[in-house]
Amino acid sequence: MQIITKDNQQEAKEHGSFSFPVYVSLEKIQSYDNGTFLWHWHPEIELTLILSGKIEYQVNDITYTLSEGDGIFGNSNSLHTGRRINDSHCTYLSITFHPRFLYGYENSILQTKYVSFITANDSWSSLPLKQEVEWQKYILDILKEIYTMFQNPADDYEITIHQKLMDIWHKLYLYYSTQPERGNKTLIHVQRLREILAFIHENYASDISLEDIAASTSLSKSECCRFFKKHMNMTIFDYILYYKIQKSLPLLVTDQSITDIAFTVGFSSASYYTQIFKRYMECTPLQYKKSLFSS
Repeated sequence: MQIITKDNQQEAKEHGSFSFPVYVSLEKIQSYDNGTFLWHWHPEIELTLILSGKIEYQVNDITYTLSEGDGIFGNSNSLHTGRRINDSHCTYLSITFHPRFLYGYENSILQTKYVSFITANDSWSSLPLKQEVEWQKYILDILKEIYTMFQNPADDYEITIHQKLMDIWHKLYLYYSTQPERGNKTLIHVQRLREILAFIHENYASDISLEDIAASTSLSKSECCRFFKKHMNMTIFDYILYYKIQKSLPLLVTDQSITDIAFTVGFSSASYYTQIFKRYMECTPLQYKKSLFSS
């Protein structure tokens, strides 16, 4: 399984509908290819509750280790990714909703005073939620209630969801109204990371060089390497290879040959593609393809 993104890393999936812009889902990190969901963002707010196991969850430039009972608030438009920890399993509840679900109509006081105050602030990209903090436990308990409702929706499901998300938002507003903003330096770093990832995602199938990537964000080659490694915990070229493999996975369910797939995602040969595929997926492309059809 993969998260499908556009070239600018925005998730392509719809989260609910225009009339009810809320999407509640039960997710398992082990269900994603290589135990990782790719970097992506969406205009919707996301609340996550860890139901079992643990996960490494990164939002913009901050990495969290979340365990059973923990949660996290992910703000609108924040870049995020998640990874397995030591092959452990993790099941979590994801509640994704558009900010307009909270405020109703444009330029209402609910939007301008209470919602945009948080969603328009790039320095408040995320917040871990812990049982030990009383007001955060209140939010986590509501998320558990939503999980119960999700399993067996009642006739008043939609209005009850609205009430509970408003309760959560009220707690978040009270917290953020007392918090100073993070510095502009951090915001510049996040934007720079977005630019580098966007350039890679748009050009991964081409023969892009470090010079090309550095030029896309006005950094020297050495600065670009140091910056990327610091924020992504891997080198630029390791990430490019990893991303090429991830983009090749959907092609393995088609009738294309391994050689054609290798060329499509930018590898110079089928043998090199197979070598890198095995590094990240712990099997060959052909073995992966057979496993898909056998399952």
